[in-house]
Amino acid sequence: MNVTESIKAQYEQEGYVRLPKVLDDELIQEAKGHVDWLMKKNPGLRPEQLHTDLMRNDPFWIRLVSDDRLLNIAEQFIGPDIALFASHYICKPPFDGKAVLWHQDGAFWPLEPMNVVTLWLAIDDSTPENGCLRVIPGTHKQDLKQMNKRDDIANVLEYEVDPAFVDESQAKDIVLQAGGVSIHHPNIIHGSEPNHSPHRRCGLTIRYIPATTRITAEPWPSAFLLRGEATAGINEYSSKPKFIPGEHMPFQGSEKWM
Repeated sequence: MNVTESIKAQYEQEGYVRLPKVLDDELIQEAKGHVDWLMKKNPGLRPEQLHTDLMRNDPFWIRLVSDDRLLNIAEQFIGPDIALFASHYICKPPFDGKAVLWHQDGAFWPLEPMNVVTLWLAIDDSTPENGCLRVIPGTHKQDLKQMNKRDDIANVLEYEVDPAFVDESQAKDIVLQAGGVSIHHPNIIHGSEPNHSPHRRCGLTIRYIPATTRITAEPWPSAFLLRGEATAGINEYSSKPKFIPGEHMPFQGSEKWM
């Protein structure tokens, strides 16, 4: 998918963009099945917490985040040598899905420099009713702030940015149909409301870095080189997992991963 100059200009000006229908329905159905499979395999985890630590031995997950349509978008923001830093299904179940309080992603990340782009892939339709992503345009131009502990209300991250930096009157809802993607900057202030609707809201965050960005916390469970060449002396990358029948979720083309 070609990212037009007007889309790039919006990203530079506002810190986010939205791209409708990037992935096809067949792959999204497999992703929905993957979420169900992960929840059955990890019954002790809330569905909002299907994150990076589960990736190392999951060939479908790596197949999904290395889809050429996603990498082609990422390449236009960070260049041709692309690694995965992290990925996280934030799956809000009907009626009791947790909120994500206002925050900046980069405040949590051990990256040097903070050269990273997030693609947020809608696995389900994402609407204001079921707790879609919300952003405050232009806040990506602010420095990264300290995140403050917040565990007095149910929320996914248990941290939030100081409310003094948040003007909720400027917030924009990122409404997406399943298969659509939003792109956002590591400094933009964003969050989402709880899901009190009867409809699940699942999105997959994918954090891509250029091979020149160093992950300063090692070992890191989800460092995979997905396209291009590694930069010598920067990161150690994991080998892509092999598909093992009976151990992993079957998926279209899984024989190529054996």
